[in-house]
Amino acid sequence: MNSVIYNKAISLLHTASNKNGFLASAEAISNYKRIWARDGVICGLAALLDGDEKLISIFKNTLITLANHQHELGHIPSNVYFKENEETEVSFGGLAGRVDTISWFIIGVCNYTNTTNDEEFFNKMKTHIDKGLKLLNAWEFNNNHLLYVPRSGNWADEYITEGHIFYDQVLRLWALRCVCQIENSKHISEKINLVTTILEENYTAGTILHPFHPRAYKTLKMEPYWMASINPSGYQTMFDAFGNSIALLLKLGDDTFRKNQILYMEELRKSLKLQLLPAFWDPIFPEDQQWKLLENNCKYQFRNIPYEFHNGGTWQMVNGFYGMSITKDMPDVAEEIIAGIEMLNSEEDFGFYENFNTQTGAATGVKFCTWSAAGQIIATQSNKGKTFLK
Repeated sequence: MNSVIYNKAISLLHTASNKNGFLASAEAISNYKRIWARDGVICGLAALLDGDEKLISIFKNTLITLANHQHELGHIPSNVYFKENEETEVSFGGLAGRVDTISWFIIGVCNYTNTTNDEEFFNKMKTHIDKGLKLLNAWEFNNNHLLYVPRSGNWADEYITEGHIFYDQVLRLWALRCVCQIENSKHISEKINLVTTILEENYTAGTILHPFHPRAYKTLKMEPYWMASINPSGYQTMFDAFGNSIALLLKLGDDTFRKNQILYMEELRKSLKLQLLPAFWDPIFPEDQQWKLLENNCKYQFRNIPYEFHNGGTWQMVNGFYGMSITKDMPDVAEEIIAGIEMLNSEEDFGFYENFNTQTGAATGVKFCTWSAAGQIIATQSNKGKTFLK
């Protein structure tokens, strides 16, 4: 660990926050000067692992902000913007609603409760958690234990994945497991078992008798990682680093599969210039059939050129979760990942850029992103033996 860069990461979390919670960036960009569910919880998890009392207090305020602006039907906001007159502007998503915010909120509340032993806070949040879980059940649509996620419905909001996206399934599984560890529930425990079984049986090739999508499953080739999504048209088979990292964290699959999964991820990581994992792989190019879907999926400006953003770009935040997921079994590899994240976060005078071009190594996206700092903190503290509910 480089203590200078680590302290810079902690300092950025302090700078990019206010009384309402963590902001997405310290840059003076209106869309990033908001309390984001996803970014805020990831920053909060970093705060819990570090132990900084002020940052932990900011995390609590982040969760309160999200709970106070929860939709009556159970949606957790994508972000909340506080205007100068203290009026709020609440967004539940842009071109599509966000599905993953509910799971991140639940993960955040449970881990805050577990670390601080603030049971009173959990009790206040319980109604919000229950509403969120109920809505997630409704978003299965067919009561078959898999969430259906619209394109742009999660963190990869300008990418092409849609349907029963793996990342959203494992994130929800993590949320369910967190709740069950705080407040044991037979009903939730049964749901955990059902979701786990359907994920382990359907997102990699095998010989199960009753697959979720029988026709698509027959043609699925064995890969050493979990498929990105299942939708009515079949499988989306690209490698999803975030979803696979969370799956490793949760120890999804048997020992042999996880071993092969890590071998694939390590071979991919070491083959690339930055020695870190890309968000999705392989990149989509203009001559590919899926290019039009990608090119048209943006509200303002197209950012998914090959090797950038979600289209094969490298995110320090994602690699922070990968580092955390392997630190217990492969601490030396985790050290390499931490060093890679530190190197990127220190680029351009500690710019903490949003992501990097995987091919050229050039910084892309917004500067001073709090979850770029958080990814570094999470991986670093995890490699020291710190952990949270999972």
